[in-house]
Amino acid sequence: MNGPRPRVPRRDLLRLRRFGRALRSETAPRDPVGTLGSAGDLLRASRPGMGSYFEVRLAANTPGAVELATRALDRIDALEEQLTVYRDDSEVSRLNATAHLGPVEVEAGLFELLRQAVALGEATGGAYDVTAGALSVAWGFCRGPKRVPDAESLADARARTGQHHLTLEPGRNTVAFDRPGVMINLGSIGKGYAIDRAVDVIRDHWWPTAALVHGGRSSLYALGSPPGRFGGRWEVALRNPFDPERPLGTLFLRNRAMGTSGASFQQFEVDGRSYGHILDPRTGAPGVGPASVTVLARTAAEADALSTAFYLLGIDGARNYVAEHSEIGAVFVEEGPGGRPRIATLGLGDEDFTTVVAPLSGGTTATV
Repeated sequence: MNGPRPRVPRRDLLRLRRFGRALRSETAPRDPVGTLGSAGDLLRASRPGMGSYFEVRLAANTPGAVELATRALDRIDALEEQLTVYRDDSEVSRLNATAHLGPVEVEAGLFELLRQAVALGEATGGAYDVTAGALSVAWGFCRGPKRVPDAESLADARARTGQHHLTLEPGRNTVAFDRPGVMINLGSIGKGYAIDRAVDVIRDHWWPTAALVHGGRSSLYALGSPPGRFGGRWEVALRNPFDPERPLGTLFLRNRAMGTSGASFQQFEVDGRSYGHILDPRTGAPGVGPASVTVLARTAAEADALSTAFYLLGIDGARNYVAEHSEIGAVFVEEGPGGRPRIATLGLGDEDFTTVVAPLSGGTTATV
């Protein structure tokens, strides 16, 4: 969803590994220390997709493990073909091209995703907006080249942005636009949605199976407990945006999703000024926010969308949302004195997140 899919062999990359070496990114589990025996062996299947890559981790002794992981990744492939805006024949591209002419019936899963996206937009006061595609095109974050749009182009893109331009009709699963040029772009929710659907494949397996499914550095879902750790949680390193080699802490997840946003992951510079890829649909311009925001939620789609919204809302706006949604937690990382990281959490306890002392030396940590 973040760019054209790279041309690579379709063969899965399957490999067995034992717990023992952490990958230092916010979506890489910190492997528990100790020998877990055969139950601790993980099958890891990965495949490129949505401008990034996806990986499925599950117990190697799961009956039909390779076939199960392959089916989960196949589900993600199918969803990319449906949701991408980089192919004119995808369902979303066809919707964008024709929905101004009248109601267009869409696949049931896509309709529910759009309903969820609109609901999240309403709940966040428009900080998240699924119709921000015209803005992404204007700034060159979709298809490129990246640029600062002139006033006329930006005004035109803003006039075609806003979920008030959408009409969703339940029962018939139809979508209509009230004007031409409206562009749905699922880049900030589609990857999480694909992870959720891959998790459904694993959850429906005839053999009870725990798994971790993640997409690049931004999204994951932790299903059940890690192999050999009955009742335990998957341990996920929180990436340090100022020093990627030194994680800031550990998130503990079970049957929970995580999504991370930060403008430093995609940006360009013009005349000495940096412009991040997180566009504020309320202003049409790149938002200014913390170094990173990580959200824990019940689904990966929700975590992805809310991490984008919280980046734009800031910690005060996010605090109000979390206060009304007890299932949501968040970690804000900002630059503190001397360039050291400063962390603030919302809705999380010690059982959900712990910090690492060394990277935070001289910084501050607060739970609010």
